Amino acid sequence: MNEKEVILTQEGLKKLEEELEHLKSVKRREVAERIKVAIGYGDISENSEYEDAKNEQAFIEGRIITLEKMLRNARIINNDEVDTDTVNVGSIVTVEDLEFGETVEYSIVGTAESDPFQNKISNESPVGKALIGKKKDAVVDVQVPAGVIQYKIIDIKK
Repeated sequence: MNEKEVILTQEGLKKLEEELEHLKSVKRREVAERIKVAIGYGDISENSEYEDAKNEQAFIEGRIITLEKMLRNARIINNDEVDTDTVNVGSIVTVEDLEFGETVEYSIVGTAESDPFQNKISNESPVGKALIGKKKDAVVDVQVPAGVIQYKIIDIKK
């Protein structure tokens, strides 16, 4: 089975590596200690603390596997490679909503880094897909559940 390439910025790579290190060095130990304490309570068949700690342990181990896989398949976007003529992963794009006249600045990132609350949108999101490959002053149509939004690209930077 082919593993999907994970596109990351340098900042995104650092965050994933820090999370992985924290899970391996801190969280694993904390959960192991919780399991040890819960076992000390006696019968584990009806021990909610033990069950909760085991569930957290499974979640942490699953996340570690996911992060290791992502880092193994990572392609890092070098800031020097980011072209300011066309929108691509690593670009910071200022767009104007043509219906409402509002301007918004989006950072185009890979799916692993997307965070809509910080205006970091994935290159695979509807807005990201519509913007990728476009140049300044282009007007793009973005299909959303409520219809179509038209954006004009005001600026592209890195």
